[in-house]
Amino acid sequence: MAKPGGEQYAVGRTLRDRIEPLIGQVYFSPECHAAYVALGFAASPATSNGVALPDGTAYFTSRGSLMGQVPGEVVAAGFGVFNPAAVVPAVAVGWSLTDAATICAARHDGAVAQLRRILGERPDGIERAVALVRRACAPLEPNGKALFAGAQSQPWPDDLLGQFFVAGDQLREFRGDAHTAAWTAAGLDGPEIGILSERYSGIPPRTYVRTRAWGGRRLDAAEARLAELGWLEGDGLSAAGRAEREAIEVATDLQMAPAIDALGSDLDELLAIITPWGRAVVAAHGYLGGVGDLTG
Repeated sequence: MAKPGGEQYAVGRTLRDRIEPLIGQVYFSPECHAAYVALGFAASPATSNGVALPDGTAYFTSRGSLMGQVPGEVVAAGFGVFNPAAVVPAVAVGWSLTDAATICAARHDGAVAQLRRILGERPDGIERAVALVRRACAPLEPNGKALFAGAQSQPWPDDLLGQFFVAGDQLREFRGDAHTAAWTAAGLDGPEIGILSERYSGIPPRTYVRTRAWGGRRLDAAEARLAELGWLEGDGLSAAGRAEREAIEVATDLQMAPAIDALGSDLDELLAIITPWGRAVVAAHGYLGGVGDLTG
């Protein structure tokens, strides 16, 4: 179970949610998709509510490129929640088409191009937002945080939107790495955390988790183990299951404590600046309106 006294860091979940459409949009950006097609990857396979969904091979390779020219097994380790049987061959194909530096640059340029198209060159408050996100990242250490470390190693751009994306990518990947550390420490595997997270968030079972390429047999085994632990109840979680899943989130919050402490009372200012930006990105179909856009 998570340490007591972490309630003050739950605000980190709000920061996660507000920054997500501004950074996670890299995986839905038409500009990114076009750049990947030019490198030989497949085009976006579909749209959902106007949002262009990512090609799996381009997704695994582009995000994995943060860590360099690493094999698919390393990418699968960093991503955590995806079935390695899908990740490893996809990355092998990706490296047959391009190299890490090239696709990483395409990833960055495409993400920033979408932000620029939707928000303009200098959205209100951009200088302050960059300063605050950099302040949040400054005390974070890369120990055990592979994707964060990769994001940290990226070149620092000259333009403000590029700076915001790089700093925001670092913050997003740090929380993702922290979450992986929390659920693996709790003794869970990829299918199990996927099943728990769906029910914890009120998502119908086996909808979101299917996007992580786990087959029915693995999901059956995961549900059987969670049921044996007494964590499942109908299509939801039992009281014990919810408590255990919440403990994982609290453990993640606690790892984000240095960033939240660094922001202090200025966190509210950062949220006020970036919240309308995120809404604009969603309204322009640059990011999913909700997880239902993936599960439909």
